[in-house]
Amino acid sequence: MTAKIALPFVLVAMLVGPPPAPALGQEGRLEPVDEAARDPSWVSFRNRLLNAAEVRDRKHVMGILAQDVRTGLEAPRGAAEFRKRWEVDAEKGPLWHALRSALFLGSAYLERENGRRELCAPYLLAKWPQDVDPFQHGAAVAREVLVKAGPSSRSATVQVLSYDIVTISDWEVTDKAADVKQRWVKVKVRNGEGYVPEEQIRSPIEHAACFVKTEGGWRMTGLAPGGG
Repeated sequence: MTAKIALPFVLVAMLVGPPPAPALGQEGRLEPVDEAARDPSWVSFRNRLLNAAEVRDRKHVMGILAQDVRTGLEAPRGAAEFRKRWEVDAEKGPLWHALRSALFLGSAYLERENGRRELCAPYLLAKWPQDVDPFQHGAAVAREVLVKAGPSSRSATVQVLSYDIVTISDWEVTDKAADVKQRWVKVKVRNGEGYVPEEQIRSPIEHAACFVKTEGGWRMTGLAPGGG
């Protein structure tokens, strides 16, 4: 999972409304959706982009960017800024993981304030409940997410989440074993607290990739925290 970034309050307010008081434990469920799954053009485009991310095809990624592509709420727009911010030319830049992480999950349409309708992945950005604070909560993105008593796969399972929204105590927890690279997220659940693998829980303010369909094909309009 990509690192969580504290966004300016105005962006969160725009996306999900003013944050309510934090609540403990579970806050309902956020079932996965993929609203563009029946659009053959999107499926083909998405698969090609995933393949480009896998092989680090810089030319392809730069070629599908919108002219005013976003990398952050306050960052300059455009391909040059995108190349710099995402370290496109670096062998191990963050772009490739961010793209795969976003696109492996479903997508949903989001209405922007300027009236533009964008398809954003993952779906959490567009579907997040307005009465749940996005800074304090995350959603399990699998049907069976094991909540462990400690940050280790060997720890006892205390609960199983299925697309549940939970309160987050800590987004970045290292594994008990020094030689294990797995990272964990500490969550509050009905049975107390526990740990889940970081790749199995996400927040709507993480990096999201947004797109629009044009006459010339799909274009990426943003890859940024909260979609930019």
